[in-house]
Amino acid sequence: MKKKINIAIVGLGQIGSYLLNELNNKKKDIETKTGKKISIEAISAKNINKKRKFKINKKIFFKNPLNIFKYKKIDILFEAVGKSNGISKKIVETALKKKIHVITPNKALISKHGDFLSKLAEKNKVNLEFEASVAGGIPILRTLKDGLATNKFKKVVGILNGTCNYILTEMENSDESFSNVLKKAQKLGYAEPSNPKLDLNGYDALAKVRILSSLAFNKKISKNSCLMEGIENIELKDIKIAKQLNLRIKLLGITELLNDQLFERVHPCLVGIDTYMGNINGVMNAVILKSKPVGETVLQGEGAGPGPTSSALLSDLLSILRGNIKYPFAIPFNKRKKIKSYNKNDYINSLYMRFEVKDKPGVLSQITNRLAKYKISVNRIIQTPDKKNKKATIVIITHKSNDLNSKNCLSFFKKNKNILKSPKLIRLYS
Repeated sequence: MKKKINIAIVGLGQIGSYLLNELNNKKKDIETKTGKKISIEAISAKNINKKRKFKINKKIFFKNPLNIFKYKKIDILFEAVGKSNGISKKIVETALKKKIHVITPNKALISKHGDFLSKLAEKNKVNLEFEASVAGGIPILRTLKDGLATNKFKKVVGILNGTCNYILTEMENSDESFSNVLKKAQKLGYAEPSNPKLDLNGYDALAKVRILSSLAFNKKISKNSCLMEGIENIELKDIKIAKQLNLRIKLLGITELLNDQLFERVHPCLVGIDTYMGNINGVMNAVILKSKPVGETVLQGEGAGPGPTSSALLSDLLSILRGNIKYPFAIPFNKRKKIKSYNKNDYINSLYMRFEVKDKPGVLSQITNRLAKYKISVNRIIQTPDKKNKKATIVIITHKSNDLNSKNCLSFFKKNKNILKSPKLIRLYS
């Protein structure tokens, strides 16, 4: 690689702006550690006149990022636009075809088009780096690619969305409702002000799970339907009951091999208060890797925000500047295999079920009899009466049962007039 490296940054939102500032402030440090001179030759954003904490050099500004390729000689491009399609994909694809190294935090892009883009990068012998796409402050992808490269992975479990983890933690600590805590998260910048849906519904975490799966199991990115549930339906009542049971609710992203089949899933889980995952609070992320011969490896850190994301982006930059040309997913594209997906309906797990019912004789037996018909065995029952309103809350912890059976069973209760609202189901993690 030549001594002087020309850099472009596309996207000057929160991440892109922070990155630009970091590149300017840490220029000497980067050059000392790599022996390369770096120069920011192009930046692009929708609006040059948007109020920012820094002045934009108009000589290197491009409203249309595609014009960068016409007028500038670029060696490394940072894509910080976001979204899986449109200009994000076009920019990255064009850069790779022009033999330009690409660094991106865009998990939506990588989880959807990572196979295509990695093949393109390999063909043109350039890097496609995306360490910042999963748990920004944790070097999880580099750990899978390099640090534990010779290990055989069985399972990866993680708290992968800081927004959801903050909301669940704050609901427990403040005794406030989901909607109130979400507003707090938006004010603090932890959740998108206009549309936080992708964080809350599990999609963000699932995109990260799919990237982790690909690296852990040397497979192509899964496109199959997965078990995905978010936290929008978690109520304060469930948080309080969980605490009474010495449990906490966490949104977990999990990928594992079951009978040599890939099982990817994202959903709320009840975990023990005294477990490692039970003590990951606030906006923190954590990932547990289970492999042979190492065993269990734990990584923890801030997973989102401009600081952790920028840190991961710069680590990718230094890797490229040091001449580390490597396969985006650690092994050649044609060596990455397709793995049959595990049928999510066959998933067996213990469950938390909450029923809001009329407080009258025979209701509990109606519930337990129906559970028995669906081969769901009861481990524990907690019944809390509300005599004033002639209602009761019934919480049932089950032994391990089939996921499809459980869902079918609960759907039946919607027709029961003694059950006042749809039952709540949360899976237990062990």
